Amino acid sequence: MDDMIATLTARAASAIAHWNLPDQVPELLKYRENAVFKVRLRDGRPAALRLHRPAYHSPVALASELAFMAVLREKGISVPLPIAAADGSLLAVLPSPESSAPHYADLIGWMEGEPLGHTGAPLPRTGRDLPALFRVIGQEMARLHDVADGFVQAAGFERPAWDVEGLLGQAPFWGRFWDCPLLAPTQRDDLARLRDRLLPRLSALAPGLDYGLIHADLVRENVLVADGAVAFIDFDDCGFGFRLFDLATALLRNRHEPDYPQLRAALLEGYTAVRPQAEPDFQHLPLFLLLRALTYIGWAAARPELPDNPARLRRYLGDIETLAKDLRV
Repeated sequence: MDDMIATLTARAASAIAHWNLPDQVPELLKYRENAVFKVRLRDGRPAALRLHRPAYHSPVALASELAFMAVLREKGISVPLPIAAADGSLLAVLPSPESSAPHYADLIGWMEGEPLGHTGAPLPRTGRDLPALFRVIGQEMARLHDVADGFVQAAGFERPAWDVEGLLGQAPFWGRFWDCPLLAPTQRDDLARLRDRLLPRLSALAPGLDYGLIHADLVRENVLVADGAVAFIDFDDCGFGFRLFDLATALLRNRHEPDYPQLRAALLEGYTAVRPQAEPDFQHLPLFLLLRALTYIGWAAARPELPDNPARLRRYLGDIETLAKDLRV
């Protein structure tokens, strides 16, 4: 792992030349889908340099993500602003000796604030009015969906789809969760049967559900809090999907909080304050909590190198068992 981090840091240091930044050692902040580094602009302000995972998204899809972020920012949604390189492009191409696929890098503006929380730990509460925060998160998510509905996509716009096929089809975007090799055969069989029961239910509901561009990964770490306001970061998985998928993602990891019913109500109240037409869909939120939990099994299966995968999978399976019982499927 240390060798990999050293290699990525060296690659990030070479990437900053595309933006004519001063010589520096980029600071690695996160390494999951992407390697994200903190760097300094020429005026001393911080920015985030992202080295995208090779072969995960095409350059067209990466450019589409940045175009969507730029419009959200222009319309007043608190998201990072893409920063053009010296040649005017938003993406830099970096050869990758370890892979036939190149690395793509981009640079985005820094967002101030502390994460809403971290996976596996209780939400921080000191000095926070959590129901008020969740109400604001719901409002901002609804505003994002409003802007998305008016967003004019350029020719060739490309992002993944979290539709019926993307969630429960033969090749879900985050992987065939029922084929996860890290699980026991009986567990895989249980997930396959669960998928068989959920597929016709989702297929029947899908035509009547609100659908469009979504963030798709509004977990705690991707919601920054500052002075009662919130900002959304990490649009790496943004794409087309059911708006309930965004709501479910924001709620799933908070189900074990002692005041979860209040937090859930606050999030939905904030959302309907902006998009009241969404309220009839909320009856299907339990289904989307389960669907979101299932995606994590496929995600973990594709990343066996993660050292905490066994613990992750135990948590995910526990969530799935509880949510499936609640849904009576």
